[in-house]
Amino acid sequence: MIDSVFFDLDGTINDSGPGIIRSLRFALDTMQKELPGVDLRTFVGPPLLERFQEEGLTLEETQEAIRLFRQCYTSGAMYECELYPGMPELLAKLQEKGFKLYVATSKKEDTARHIVEHLGLAKYFVMTAGSDPQSGRESKSAVLKYLMEEYDTGKAVMIGDTFYDVRGAKKLGLPCIGVSWGYGSVEAMKEEGALKVVDTAEELLEAILSC
Repeated sequence: MIDSVFFDLDGTINDSGPGIIRSLRFALDTMQKELPGVDLRTFVGPPLLERFQEEGLTLEETQEAIRLFRQCYTSGAMYECELYPGMPELLAKLQEKGFKLYVATSKKEDTARHIVEHLGLAKYFVMTAGSDPQSGRESKSAVLKYLMEEYDTGKAVMIGDTFYDVRGAKKLGLPCIGVSWGYGSVEAMKEEGALKVVDTAEELLEAILSC
């Protein structure tokens, strides 16, 4: 029986693509850096530290790109997002049924909290946890480990839209349910070992209840 549900944020709860992509373009244009043939949508969700380096940027270039990205993002682009259909209703139903809900995102924690509050969802979550570079908490598995160690989460399931979510959960022995409406690949999530991949908030509720 599941006690807690960990939710990814970008691509799972809300469609944050517009603001993230605008901030990515600002960072790359400022650095006069091009990523030929790269779909910037693939940057929505995964840790930026990993994605930039996967595309060939050096660590120094990656750190500068992240600095510029955050400069644009926190100046207003982070609010260029909207909830996916049925998410508030899903969270309310899970809360009513006694589940403890948490946000587990690779986004900086303070930024994630601002977004969750902006979307009117803070009342549903015990904690919104994200990356914290100062403490070395940057990967999805590190965020999940932090939640599991600091809170009485009991048995939990991860909900996400990319194989990064599935992989991060698997490292800690957690099952992960994928959602198809985000920015990740359904096949990649299945190959990584997702328990199931659902297409609607209603299907997600059923999948969580059947865990």
